Amino acid sequence: MIELSKKLSKETLKNMYLIRHFETRVEELFANGKIPGFVHLYIGEEAVAVGTCSALRKDDYVVSTHRGHGHCIAKGADPKLMMAELFAKSTGYCKGKGGSMHVAALDIGMIGATAIVGAGIPLGTGAALAFQIKGTDQVAVCYFGDGASNQGTFHESLNLASVWKLPVIYVCENNYYAETVTTKEAISSENVAKRAVSYNIPSWSIDGNDVVEVYETMTKAVKRARGGEGPSLIECNTYRWRGHFEGEEILYAAYRSKEEIEEWKKKCPIKRFRNRLLKDGILTDKEADHIDEEAKREIDEAVEFAERSPPPRPEEALEDVYSGTLKGE
Repeated sequence: MIELSKKLSKETLKNMYLIRHFETRVEELFANGKIPGFVHLYIGEEAVAVGTCSALRKDDYVVSTHRGHGHCIAKGADPKLMMAELFAKSTGYCKGKGGSMHVAALDIGMIGATAIVGAGIPLGTGAALAFQIKGTDQVAVCYFGDGASNQGTFHESLNLASVWKLPVIYVCENNYYAETVTTKEAISSENVAKRAVSYNIPSWSIDGNDVVEVYETMTKAVKRARGGEGPSLIECNTYRWRGHFEGEEILYAAYRSKEEIEEWKKKCPIKRFRNRLLKDGILTDKEADHIDEEAKREIDEAVEFAERSPPPRPEEALEDVYSGTLKGE
């Protein structure tokens, strides 16, 4: 078992609190009409993003999903620029044009989030191929949900990555619902991790609410990838406390019981890790409270920054927009 240093323990707890406070504020701001578009919140799944990203270097690449705020923050994104992007302000990572589901921050290795289910899997696989061709020891990570494991992009990517031994790690955030459909209704195998067997890829199905287990497993996968041993798949079993998207109750009848949600809230990954640090004597209650307060303050400052920032100018509408044409056209 890996023992986390006090420094890494504090950083891990801080990042989990940052994600939780960021998402809680987004929930409130969206409900009050301050944030345009749609938002898909990561509350309850913080251990996956933080545990995996803690095992990566800054120059490693990650590809996110429609539920990607946590991945961005865990990879080192500035909450101010994140919040400004959600507010559609020009100071955001994508100058306010990407919004919640399409954040990219190349300086920290976030090559982009995509709202299309399963679309990020081949992108991350392609990034890993680029690393292999360039001869670097960088690693690519693809995040996706249980529902995306039914997409052809998942199977095609895993097969190609295995054949070419690409340095890519596939991280499935299995929160038991593909929108409103349960995994039992949509996935024929016992779990998503078993699907990797078909492609001769090592895999693990782990407790995604235990940030230490996530970090330990990710460390093994990263070591394999950097050493030229090829891809891995990690299935992190977790749960989203909020709906598939904010406001879904207007469209859908209840598909989850209140009892089920409350049972998962008892397994809160942040409280669980905090209690472990207190029990092991790594942090005191006062130190943990200070970390929580610091994270909340950073998010408050991010909201203030976003509210003060200007929107994109109309003449910027076609800037940073690219298209390709076939040769000879």
